[in-house]
Amino acid sequence: MSAYGVLAVIFCLAVIAGLFVAVDPADVAAAFGNVSAGPVLAGVALVQLQVVLSALRWRFTAARLGHPIPAALAIREYYIASLVNQILPGGMAGDAVRAYRSRTAKSWKRPAAAIVLERLSGQLAFFVLAGAGLFAWPVFLAGRLPSGFSRFALICAGVLGAAVCLGLFIARSRLMARYETLRPDLAAVFWNRGAFAIQLALSMLTVAAYVAVFMIAASATGAPLPPVAAVTVIPLCLMTMLIPAGVGGWGTREAAAAALWPLFGLTSAAGLSASLLYGMISLLGVAPQGLLFLVIAIRRRHDTSRA
Repeated sequence: MSAYGVLAVIFCLAVIAGLFVAVDPADVAAAFGNVSAGPVLAGVALVQLQVVLSALRWRFTAARLGHPIPAALAIREYYIASLVNQILPGGMAGDAVRAYRSRTAKSWKRPAAAIVLERLSGQLAFFVLAGAGLFAWPVFLAGRLPSGFSRFALICAGVLGAAVCLGLFIARSRLMARYETLRPDLAAVFWNRGAFAIQLALSMLTVAAYVAVFMIAASATGAPLPPVAAVTVIPLCLMTMLIPAGVGGWGTREAAAAALWPLFGLTSAAGLSASLLYGMISLLGVAPQGLLFLVIAIRRRHDTSRA
């Protein structure tokens, strides 16, 4: 493991250990004592839906770029990539493996572009949900927000406005030439021939499955969240997993949950417990299949090299 990998693991363990120190470990143990098999199995089933929808989104994106992938192959490779992303630092190693294994003899650029754009589609869906949640915060959680939240919201609006202005400036600069080279691919993947509707449906359904697993984890640990949490705190917790500072989102996700759960009158220990169970369900949902497919792939490669 590289120095970055070692530091990432240490970071995750340090954050989680610090959270255990900050809350009462007995509360976390009591929360896990409430967990039964039913919710866990329901969460694992939803993880399968996540993987299949994501794989179909990748297949659709690749096909629009002239790189057809059989559905069974896309699902198999997505299980392997999901497992690798969860157990290796950075959260992108699985995508690198997926790009390498889906390359062709003629070119690797098309397969790599398909993976980048497919991940972009999913991340945009997360941002759309989190953005919609910004309107729900002041409406449903006005009495629970910290005193400086309005100022924070204004700062966010200012940053967004500055980003729009910067985007307009860049659009008029020489970087526009680079966009012109990418525009056909972006149009094919996200707009032409009904692509927008398909990308939106696949990505939003996938995000809904992620949110549902978190809601199930919270309920299973004995601290169910209100429905408004699905568009407020949970998207923020899930978006912290995009930070390439740890392993599979562990640590940053738990810290966010511990900080945000008190907004609903729950304890930080409840947030930590729900996030830990979410991580366990997510790993359990892909580990058996990912390991099986990975072993099969390694054996096939070994047999081919011996032939």
